[in-house]
Parts: sequence; C-alpha cells; structure tokens
Amino acid sequence: MRRGETRGKGRGPGLSAQLRNPPGGRNARIMLLALAVDRTGSGLWAASSVLYLTFVTHLSAGQIGVLLGVAGVAGIAGSPLAGRLAGRFPVRPLLIGCHLLRLVTLGLVLVCTGFDALLPVIAVTYLGDRAAKTLEMLFATRAAGERRAAYQALSRSAANAGYGVGAGIAAIGLAVGTTGAYRVLILGNALSFAVAAVLVWRTGEPAGSAVEVARSRGTVPAARGEGEGERGGVSGRDSVRGGGPWRDRGYLGFVLLDIPMNLDDSILAVGLPLWLVNRTSAPHALVPAFLVINTVLVVVLQLSVSKRAEGPRRAVRAVLLYGVLTLGCCGFLAVATRGGAWAAGAVLLAAALLVTLAELMRSVSSWELAVLLAPQDARAAYLGVAGMSQSIQKSAGPPLLTGVVMAAGPAGWLVLGAAVAGLAVVQSRSCARRLGSFAWIRPDQGAGSGVVHRKAEEGGMAEPWQPTTTRRGAAPGHASPA
Repeated sequence: MRRGETRGKGRGPGLSAQLRNPPGGRNARIMLLALAVDRTGSGLWAASSVLYLTFVTHLSAGQIGVLLGVAGVAGIAGSPLAGRLAGRFPVRPLLIGCHLLRLVTLGLVLVCTGFDALLPVIAVTYLGDRAAKTLEMLFATRAAGERRAAYQALSRSAANAGYGVGAGIAAIGLAVGTTGAYRVLILGNALSFAVAAVLVWRTGEPAGSAVEVARSRGTVPAARGEGEGERGGVSGRDSVRGGGPWRDRGYLGFVLLDIPMNLDDSILAVGLPLWLVNRTSAPHALVPAFLVINTVLVVVLQLSVSKRAEGPRRAVRAVLLYGVLTLGCCGFLAVATRGGAWAAGAVLLAAALLVTLAELMRSVSSWELAVLLAPQDARAAYLGVAGMSQSIQKSAGPPLLTGVVMAAGPAGWLVLGAAVAGLAVVQSRSCARRLGSFAWIRPDQGAGSGVVHRKAEEGGMAEPWQPTTTRRGAAPGHASPA
C-alpha cells in the first residue's frame, strides 16, 4: 500500500500546476509571487552592486570589500532577530516591514556617495534581507504545514527564476554602462521591495502565528537531557524560559554543523570561477555556464528532489548524500588542472552539476531538519537561529576557499571534500539521535493536547518519523513512562 502511494505521489501535478495551487492555497500563491519579485531585485543587485559602487560612488576595491564584509556580518544577526520577533508578533507585518526597510535603504544608497555613509546603509540592507528570508520560511512553515518541503521546493524554483530574470535585466543595463543605467538598476531593486510589500499585504496571517511564547502549556517534542520533564516532554513556556535555542546545545550543534553543509554556495559562486581562471586551461567562457546549469536544474528538479527528501528519515539521508556529492565535486575540481582545455572544461561542468545536486539536497534537508528539531512552541526563535548558518557561510566561505583551499592546490579540494563528507556523517547521526529521543505529538493533535504519539524507549533508538498505525476506531498508543 505504501509503495503504491509513493508511486502515486511521483505522478503528481507538474511545477506549473503546483505553482498555481501550492500548499497553503491563495496565501502561499501570493507569497511565491512576492518572493519571485523580491529575488528579481536581488538579481539586479548581485549583478550591478559592485560596479555601481566602483563607477558611481567611486569606492576602491578595498573599501568595497570592507563594506560588503561588514554587511555580511550584519546579516548574520538578521535571522535570529527575525525569529525572536516572530515569536512575539505576527509574521506578515514583520515581513512587510523588512521589505519597506530595504526600500528605504536602497533609496539612501542612491543619494549616499561616501564610504562612511554607505557602510551603515548597506549593513542595514543586508540585515533586513536575511530577516526577510527567515520570515518567508516561517510563513511557509505555518501556511504549508506538513507539506512545507513541497512549498520549499516551489519557493526555490520561484526564487531562482526571479533571480535569473533580474540578472538578465541587469545585463542590459551593464551593457549600456552609464551612470544613469547603474542608478536605474539600483532603483529597480528598491521598487521590487515595494511591489513585494504590497503582495504580502494582500495575504492573510497564516494559521499558527499566535504568539508562541505564551501559547501552549501542552507537551511538545524535546530531547532527553535537554529540559524534559518526567514524561520526556517539555512545555512550550518552560522551553522558552529555559533559554530557548541559545541554551539548547543539541540544536546549536546542529546549526554549527549546518554551516559547512552550506558551502556549495561559495563553491559555485567563488570556487569554480576562480579555479577555472587561475588553475586550469578551460575556456573562460564557461564561467557563465556554471550559473546557467545551476539555475535551470534548480528550477526543473527542485520539486522532484523535495518529494524524495520529505520527512525526517529522508531528510537525514539527504545530509549524507550532500556529503557524497560535495566530495565528488571537490574531486573533479582537484583533477581539473590536468589535461587540455576541453577536458578541463568537461570536468568543471561535471563539478558544477554535482555541486548543484548537492544544493538541491541541502535546500530541502537543512530547513526540514531545522523545523523538525525545534520545539513547536518556540519554533520561530529556533528557526531564526538556524538561519544563521547560511549567513555565516556567506561571510566565512569565500575567504576559506580563496585563502586556504585554493592556496593548497588540488590537495586542498580533496581535504575540503573529505571534511564535508565526514561532517555530513556526524550531522546525520546527531540528527537521527535527537529525532529518536523526541516525544512526538500526534499530527492531528494541537500543541496543548498533551497526547504523545511516539516516544523513544530508554536506551533504544526510536523512529518518530514512522507513526504507529492503528485500525480505524482504535486508540493510538501512548508513551510509556521513562
């Protein structure tokens, strides 16, 4: 029966049909459109910002590096700040506020000309950007419910499509190359936030957006040794009063290990192009092909990959696959220095394919596990902390690749691949242990019901992602005392 159901799901509606009727209904459909508009602006900014700062504001390369580095560090604070606020206020107005904040700061970028004035403005822009991304995923988690992985896949496809459109529009402006053209591109990014804010305003607040800190007194998932009561559960209030995610060593360990699980982003954007140009004989014209391969495959394959990574067990397996794919990518990069131009080009294209597949695995497993490992009644705060892993990687990943990995030559790539694969094994086992020690609430019960669906036996390994089935009318089994 289960096999038949799996095959049936595999023949579900395609990407365009699911975009028209996504998990979460009308609100989710509007949010996906807002996300695509937002990322179109991001594509404009990514393609034009460095050139704008160079030719319009006349900053030096060193000043631009410092400015973007400080902004990246400021962005790290955006995720936990958004998560903390979302635990106390509705997500929808917070997200509108993030869009309007970036509208204002991008407008200030157009009138600021000095380094000292631009530094705080762009830092706040990056903080708002990371906060908005966290709030978008919190909205998805609440609106899509148990189908959040499918929504995540659709959001990735919509975001990549929007990013590609923005980069394409930017190419036209960059070809013009005038000061006015650069300003129009920055203005287009600012206006994208205004449109996104209007679209979010048209949605309704997703279910489950009540203030989490004061919501439930019932039992929620909690790991043994991390604040559980006598029966293995922890109340929502107790979990927050106990310090929330910042005192949850198990969850902080997950976030810490999730940082190297995001290195695919830096490998694609920094490692592949610089390695091709500086250490291989491959034609430089292949550099744009890396982004094309990534964008097309993410848009086309994200939905089908998400179906194969839904649920805790598959999400844990996806972490292992991420390590294997990253190891393979690094292996190809190591051998790309040998052979002629066409051989090196073929090897680098294979590396781009593998790192894109790794990204597909990570994009589903990272968020799915971040949700599953967080207590329900403190989920916003926990997911805000989880969002820091991407921000930290964006700041630390490029210097790690350029200053350590690439400086060591082909051996550096092999060491990096082996390290990521090894850490993926550690991460998967850690997540499996934490999931196995949870006391789970039945999906059809509210957080305050106190009905435990399954509980790990002392000294054993439970499988909370495989709920106990009962005959119709039969009472589900309750957890036995620890």
